[in-house]
Amino acid sequence: MRVLLIGANGFIGRFVADRLLADPAVQLTALGRGDDADVRFDLATGSPGALTRFLDAVHPGVVINCAGATRGGARELTRHNTVAVATVCEALRRSGCGARLVQIGCGSEYGPSQPGSSTAEDAVPRPGGPYGVSKLAATELVLGSGLDAVVLRVFSPAGPGTPAGSPLGRLAEAMRRAMQSGDGELKLGGLGVQRDFVDVRDVARAVHAASLSAAQGVINIGSGRAVRLRDAAAVLARVAGYGGALHELDTPPGPLRTALAHPRPDSEHPAPLAYPYPDGCGSWQQADVRTARDRLGWRPRINLEESLADIWMEAACRI
Repeated sequence: MRVLLIGANGFIGRFVADRLLADPAVQLTALGRGDDADVRFDLATGSPGALTRFLDAVHPGVVINCAGATRGGARELTRHNTVAVATVCEALRRSGCGARLVQIGCGSEYGPSQPGSSTAEDAVPRPGGPYGVSKLAATELVLGSGLDAVVLRVFSPAGPGTPAGSPLGRLAEAMRRAMQSGDGELKLGGLGVQRDFVDVRDVARAVHAASLSAAQGVINIGSGRAVRLRDAAAVLARVAGYGGALHELDTPPGPLRTALAHPRPDSEHPAPLAYPYPDGCGSWQQADVRTARDRLGWRPRINLEESLADIWMEAACRI
């Protein structure tokens, strides 16, 4: 099976590439903007015609799109998350390869949900920010393309390679700094948010399964369980061996304005103030993952403690 993987150097894409390379039946080609891609191509600026010519030459059976942007203004997000997907869809329509498309979507497309509820694929999407809007627009382009396509709505990926600017990445960095400086107290803010964390290696398994299946439409990929960031911090402290006290700061005004702060203001590392959850999903998100089980035969295997242990191992290497 010839597979074209777009975005192989991203957080999710790296693990999808590893998963596919482990399958002896897969012949993998990576397309991206980096120098290490098999083929250099920028979806946000490249033409559908140029991509069509490449598709006709390689003739993949499956195209997997893991590319996209999670940060930036509305214009940048639209260019990398929506326009890029429009280019892929148009190129596939023009091409004679007849490839199946596996598009990586995100839970942010749904927007806020009722605390205690599980969001299923038939929920009406109401994204609460430009990131979710740009990803939802991409999903609608895929679903309306007439292609053999499936969109995997990935909730909150975690595990090795977690970006330092993500909520769990910031937690690990704050704890690393506290341990490095010998602080017996770690003050953190905004820990009441609850998200559905799913290990990135389990996400890669889902992508692999989707590329082999005939499933179409939207399929949620998550753990099926919301976890409070406060509880994740406690688990991270345990796996890190941090014996200090964890104190939660009051959340400053504003929509999920969260500080994951180093407790010593006189430190060379000033207390950061950021928006680690710019997903517009409010205080709660939990996926209904029954469709993934029924249509892909997929279930998450890696628990959050293992994901956090891997995040900590990478953070600890910076001590």
